[in-house]
Amino acid sequence: MAEHKKYDMLVKNTLLFAVSNFSSKFLSIFIRVYLSYAFASPDVMGVSSLMQQVANLLIPVVSLGASYSVIRFGLDAAQDKAGVYMGGAASIGSGFVVLLLAMPLVRRIPNAADYLPMLYLCVLMSCLRTLGTQFIRSRMLNRLAAIDGVLTTLSLFGFYILYLNVLDLGAQGYLLAMFSSDALSALFVFVAGRCGQYALPGHFDAALWREMLCYSIPMIPASISFWVINASDMFFVQVMGRGYGGQSGDYWVGLLSAGYFLPQVITIIGTTFFEAWQLSAVTEEEDRPAFFSNVFRIYASVLFCCVAGVVLFCRPMMRLFRADYYDAWRMVPFLALSSMTTCLNQFLNSVFVVYKRSTFALYTMLSGAVLNLILNYFFILAFGPWGVTLASFLSLLLVFLLRARSSRGLIEIGFHPRWLLLNLALVLIEIALLMRLTAWVWPVLGMTAGIIALNFREVWQMVLRLCGMVAGRLRRRGK
Repeated sequence: MAEHKKYDMLVKNTLLFAVSNFSSKFLSIFIRVYLSYAFASPDVMGVSSLMQQVANLLIPVVSLGASYSVIRFGLDAAQDKAGVYMGGAASIGSGFVVLLLAMPLVRRIPNAADYLPMLYLCVLMSCLRTLGTQFIRSRMLNRLAAIDGVLTTLSLFGFYILYLNVLDLGAQGYLLAMFSSDALSALFVFVAGRCGQYALPGHFDAALWREMLCYSIPMIPASISFWVINASDMFFVQVMGRGYGGQSGDYWVGLLSAGYFLPQVITIIGTTFFEAWQLSAVTEEEDRPAFFSNVFRIYASVLFCCVAGVVLFCRPMMRLFRADYYDAWRMVPFLALSSMTTCLNQFLNSVFVVYKRSTFALYTMLSGAVLNLILNYFFILAFGPWGVTLASFLSLLLVFLLRARSSRGLIEIGFHPRWLLLNLALVLIEIALLMRLTAWVWPVLGMTAGIIALNFREVWQMVLRLCGMVAGRLRRRGK
């Protein structure tokens, strides 16, 4: 009974976060299509995406990794919740003061000087929103987190329309929309989640804060390394892509940004699962090796099927964008593999979270970041701007291999390496057929069917468990 209970809890939380993510994040996918028409050209899309990535780089630094420590320490029943909340707030306040002092350095980031005030506001508000959402998750207020996800995306879309279409503010309006949406979300979570009951300066515990910082600070360079792998591509493309194909570097950055359109589906599935999984990974202590092994096999099966589907549909789906974005389909296949590998890396990172070994996350991501910087340079020279997508995948694959090895000393997870290699080989063949053949549809469709058949048993197990959970809820309501 206990064995079924922990899987049912994981499925329950996954379904709950799916309500939020599949309504909010799928809307955000089509927001990217909308942006291709809202911006004057791919160049403007490129500049806006670069500024968003600069913000993503600064957020973990400013927050001092508070998003990691708040949920990890908040899940500990013995910890004072007000002390955890005040520790997270202290981290963000201290980090933002450092960011203000570092303004001369931040101005040197390409394009940042033109958007500095808005950039700082976006970073601060994103940190405050994350503090609130992670804190309510640590208190198991998952329904509230799901509602917030939907409302935040809807408000973001509304602000985009206001600032880009009505006021025509361009890249500045893009950042202003992000700030406005995060501000509304932070206020909503603070009020609806009754965070004010925990915002008690008298409960600030310096010893607890030091413990939280010892856990979270090693995660900062890990986050920066993750950013290097996923976002430095844009800066390499902006500089090294100038003149390639007669286009500007910002043009290629715009195409690369559009190329994330379909791989976001994989990221959404991964995020939905991970938000539920990190709760189960920490709280479920009985027979962890078997639990982790079974969940990993099913999770990887779902992700491989998703990658195969994204590769199959990438060319027709890119026609949703404005015509000058169509060539971005070439970016999609390896970005899809990168998204899948990121999801698997998050899964393995949960092992380090459970055992509070954040330094393991640091050195694995740092290794991947160094490899990514080297491969970006040489692959752009060899293949053009498309080369960064392959570089990202190989770098994230290295992270996965290192984390799989490092986790062995903490917990024995059954990875089934031959099965993983066969899946990867089939996906790579599918990508080669898409890239090389003029009449690609039937061969790629056949490979997709083969990948789904290989993983059918694991995916079907997940479907049956989901259906059982939904049917049980319906029966209880009927009574």
